[in-house]
Order: sequence, then C-alpha cells, then structure tokens
Amino acid sequence: MIHVYHGDGKGKTTAAIGLSIRAAGSGKRVVFAQFLKGSDTSELSILMKIENIEVCRNEKDFGFLFQMTEEEKKELVKMHNQTLRHVIQLVKEKKVDMVVLDEITYPYEDKLLDCKALEQFIETLGEEVELVLTGRNPTAFFLDKADYITNMTCVRHPFEKNQPARKGIEF
Repeated sequence: MIHVYHGDGKGKTTAAIGLSIRAAGSGKRVVFAQFLKGSDTSELSILMKIENIEVCRNEKDFGFLFQMTEEEKKELVKMHNQTLRHVIQLVKEKKVDMVVLDEITYPYEDKLLDCKALEQFIETLGEEVELVLTGRNPTAFFLDKADYITNMTCVRHPFEKNQPARKGIEF
C-alpha cells in the first residue's frame, strides 16, 4: 500500500521513521531514502544501526533550493536520480519490503529528479512493497495513488516565538 504523510506540521519524517522501525522490528527490509536532506540529523545515527534498515541520502548538504546555484541544482538532480535508481533496483531485486521516499514532494514538484521514472515506479509497484511518501503539498498524482493519507497540521509551533530548532527534537 502507499502512505502519504504531508502538511505544514511537524512529524512527517518522524512518522515515516516510526513506521520503518516497526517494519524492521517485524523482520521487514526497509530502505529509507531522503531527498533534499544532506545535513546531519539526530535520527540518522540510530536508524543506521538498525538491522534491516538501509538509509540513502545526499552526500552533500545543499541548503535551501532558493539559495542554490544552477550548478548545485544539477548536482542535486544527479544525486536524487542515483538514489531513485538505487531504490528501484532494490525493489526489482526483491531486496526490500518497505520504501520510504522522505521529502519526495519537493524534488518532484520542482523537477529535481526524473519525475517520469518516479511515476513509473509508483505505477508498477507490486503489492509486496509498502511505499511511504513524505513532504508538503503532494501533487494529485501522489494523493490519487495513496491508500493512507495523513495531513500533519501545525496548530502551534515554538518557531512562531523565535525558538530555534533543538537538536534531538526538530533535528
């Protein structure tokens, strides 16, 4: 089945991590692929230690899209496509039971990866693989394909009172 965790609230990646841990705990093999993320975050150190979870992500932190040069965007597209091809290969080889495409909505919307390859992957995904998509503002394509849709809505956040992100809580 296909899960979509989206919205302006905190918790999309956290929910995907929780589901990944649950799946790995039951013996399922999980690939947790992060898009647009290259900075070190606290969850990575523990996720990488869990048997049955493979973490794939950018080798470099590019920062925010609006800050990137055209050359950096091209490099990012190349990394995203490598990650996507790797995930697709794992599925083809039946080496994974769950795929998480964390923050996939942004590179899809901004054409920072091979959108046709992603669509084909989703269209042809067999029932034996669970797929989790996260990010804000998912397109109709993602929502139409989803079996589960969870909208994380921000009601209140300390950022509104100029509280900076805290290690171990927000990153």
